[in-house]
Amino acid sequence: MNKTPLSMWNTSRFRGLWLAVPTLLAPWLMIEAAIADSFTLSPGFSPNPTEVKSTTGGGVDVSTLVSRQSTQTGECTGFANREPDVTLNLKAFFKALKVNVQSAEDTALVIQGPGGLWCNDDEEDKNPGIAGEWLPGTYKIWVTTYSKNRSAPYVLRIQELR
Repeated sequence: MNKTPLSMWNTSRFRGLWLAVPTLLAPWLMIEAAIADSFTLSPGFSPNPTEVKSTTGGGVDVSTLVSRQSTQTGECTGFANREPDVTLNLKAFFKALKVNVQSAEDTALVIQGPGGLWCNDDEEDKNPGIAGEWLPGTYKIWVTTYSKNRSAPYVLRIQELR
């Protein structure tokens, strides 16, 4: 009997290996999920705005995490996870870039990067946002909630202003 490579997977000899494939791939799938909210942008990126949909919430007071109560752009307030919600890598200088959050919950925003630390609470209604000139480099972004360990879905929008 002449077997093709595809039909070999149907034999009992390979069935155990076939069943092991999901287990072998599981660590890779977890790594992908962990880096899903890390991305790189260059001037003229598309789509503009770029959106990240996620859920935030955690048990760490963000002012303790960043060792500041406030910045020139607002109060460093709320609770988040120790790790940032989004890591943004900017490949070049941006003359006018805006990062804002849209959520049904009252959220705040903390951004730490090459140019310093920025916090904001209510840029537009109860949604935070920060705009200005941005240096190239890596930025850690936390979206916070006002109640410890409270989960809140949000959309983070990154927009190059022209």
